[in-house]
Amino acid sequence: MASSKEYLNYILEQIGLPDEVSHRAMMGEYVLYYQGKIFGYICDDRLLFKPVAAAKKRMPDAPMEPPYDGAKEMLLVQKVDDGSFLRDTIRAMADQLPEPKPKKRRK
Repeated sequence: MASSKEYLNYILEQIGLPDEVSHRAMMGEYVLYYQGKIFGYICDDRLLFKPVAAAKKRMPDAPMEPPYDGAKEMLLVQKVDDGSFLRDTIRAMADQLPEPKPKKRRK
């Protein structure tokens, strides 16, 4: 089941960092970026964060779920209505997120 644009817009509104958070559509779902680094996904109208130490510390009881079949498990964010919590968690994760992979040049 694909995620709705309405759910994406709701999450982006809750996060409230339009200059720092961006997204990209991917096969009916969305990849979320903070300052160019992937921090999470929206899949099946669920918000999932990468399981870095800062996110695990802020969400110790969060269930781990794969965003899609065959993917690595991620933290299911349950406080999607708490914009302050989302912003603080994303900012805390920033230094622990991997740098983006360099894009391959097309021939």
